[in-house]
Amino acid sequence: MAHRRFVRPLAVTLALTLSLTSAASALTPDQAGTLLKDYYIDDVPQSVLEQPTVQQMVEALGDPYTQYFTAEEYAQFLGTMEDINVVGIGVSVLTTLEGLLVQRVYEDTPAARGGLQSGDLIVEINGTTITADNLMLAATWLQGEEGTQVKVGFLRDNAKHTVTLTRQAVTIPATYSELWDGHIGYIDCDTFGGDTLDHFLDGIETYGDQADHWIVDLQGNGGGEINAAMSSAACFTGPALMTYMLDGSGQIGSYGSNMENQTIYPVIVLTDGDTASASELFAAAVRDNNAGILVGGRTYGKGVAQSVFDQESLPDYFPDGDALKITTYRLYSASGSTAQTVGLLPHLLVDPDIAADVAVLLSSTSTSGSTEGSLRIDFGWRWYVDLDTALSEEYRDAFTALLEALPTTVRILEGTGGVEGWADTDAAALAEKYGLTDYEARTFSDIADSPYYTQIRLLATYGILKGDGTGAFRPEDGLTRAQLCALLAQALQCTLYTGTSRFSDVSDDSWYASAVNTLASMGLVTGVGGGRFDPDAPVDHQQFITIMGRLARKLNLFLDLSVAEMPADTASSSALSGYADWAKESVWLLSLSQQGLLGNTINLLWEPLEDIDPSAAATREEAAALTCTLLNYIGILPVQTSI
Repeated sequence: MAHRRFVRPLAVTLALTLSLTSAASALTPDQAGTLLKDYYIDDVPQSVLEQPTVQQMVEALGDPYTQYFTAEEYAQFLGTMEDINVVGIGVSVLTTLEGLLVQRVYEDTPAARGGLQSGDLIVEINGTTITADNLMLAATWLQGEEGTQVKVGFLRDNAKHTVTLTRQAVTIPATYSELWDGHIGYIDCDTFGGDTLDHFLDGIETYGDQADHWIVDLQGNGGGEINAAMSSAACFTGPALMTYMLDGSGQIGSYGSNMENQTIYPVIVLTDGDTASASELFAAAVRDNNAGILVGGRTYGKGVAQSVFDQESLPDYFPDGDALKITTYRLYSASGSTAQTVGLLPHLLVDPDIAADVAVLLSSTSTSGSTEGSLRIDFGWRWYVDLDTALSEEYRDAFTALLEALPTTVRILEGTGGVEGWADTDAAALAEKYGLTDYEARTFSDIADSPYYTQIRLLATYGILKGDGTGAFRPEDGLTRAQLCALLAQALQCTLYTGTSRFSDVSDDSWYASAVNTLASMGLVTGVGGGRFDPDAPVDHQQFITIMGRLARKLNLFLDLSVAEMPADTASSSALSGYADWAKESVWLLSLSQQGLLGNTINLLWEPLEDIDPSAAATREEAAALTCTLLNYIGILPVQTSI
């Protein structure tokens, strides 16, 4: 059957409850101010330090990740990163309009002994029919005192069944493993905590002799402990550098794991918009160390880490068991790139709801005897797709989504028979051949003749570029200041600016207001003076390169550090003589600062520097080319193209 990801509702409930609780502080404002000044990643405004309570200080800081906990809240917070102990029947359920859909039945529980199965629909509990009026409470009726009984009515294959179960203490693991289709090891990880590595090791030990592919489901995983994420990732990467951490004083530390990999087979990591923080670190480690691929939605974009100060670390500050969580580090992947705001782009960008099915298709066992009836996709590893399965009713939508998500730079081959019979093909040809009428290529109607076709198409595949609404991109058109902001905001997935506009000529209801104000708040763009932005003015090359240089420094630690190595005579360099002084740093950074393995200079611009007129208007295709090259070079685009 087609596979769908499981849901762990209790963990979500705890997280929501925690975020809605207000706190009365045992920590004094003076103590909180000391901790913030000493450890917060940025300078703390005096207005924050002058707030009368700790809670008001945290609110004034405006950082959603810095948080004060009462003792009770802190205990709840710690509990969200560990296994959950409840008294119930031992199932995870998904609330639907028809009832409680059983997603998973845990081993050695009342539900397992009573014969409940994944896919059963619970419609009645203790004689009460589940309806729209009681739907949100129904799951709690399965819990109760240990030793008490609960009568459960459920539907299976449209037939009604009833079973009486005796409640017991049940541990709902935060990480769970099982075997799919007899050869795919599946690990569902909801959070990274003290138990996580043991769960990964147990799962790999249990199914390692049978599994030739692994799927790690991080959808909905909001993070947790960094060390737990790194050690769990090492099960697949082996010994590896995984992250750089930059503190508020500018000190940089590098971290990873020395643990040997626990399997020789590749892993597919499932992601969505709620995959965040330590989960993004795990996914980036898999990506950067070529241990597998990412499939699903673009991740949340949390590239900062917090330290928790509590009774154990500072007993004089927290004698009552309360705690203060402070953002203390910026996180960068092994490639030096941050996930902050931009998130991680999966190798295959597909609807998260269908990502598990796409992963199953890619996990077909390699061909033996004859290649006929198989596809081979060379994307980091060799992935095989069984066409009979892909074209079945259950997987046809997933197969279509897979073909739509494949970049044109990825090689696709169809088996022609024999042991090594393969012929090159492409996604569009396969869709036509097999009648996938819902297939829609991620491209534009007017880019075939553009010299930057590959870069434009790649950005379209990953949802970074949008056309004009008619299916066209208009590659040779000029680029206004507002349009450039819209393009970059799409690339950074950051168009959520709220509040009044920073510029008098950018109205709050204009289509570009959010993009312009967001990028201005990030320091990527500035006004033209007099409180104006001049959104309809064209962008010339030196303005465009300057903005992209700022973006490069914000996205990548190594490019940011490169500026410190800029030669003192750069301003007077003949190569930069045509550029304004305010543009020279960015021009040097993107065209002259980077060195290849052989000592060659790597130019990230769309053309050789000497062929670019600084004062000429930038075009949409040039903007796409530089954006693609930059994101590719720093590892944010998970597909390699030539530079």
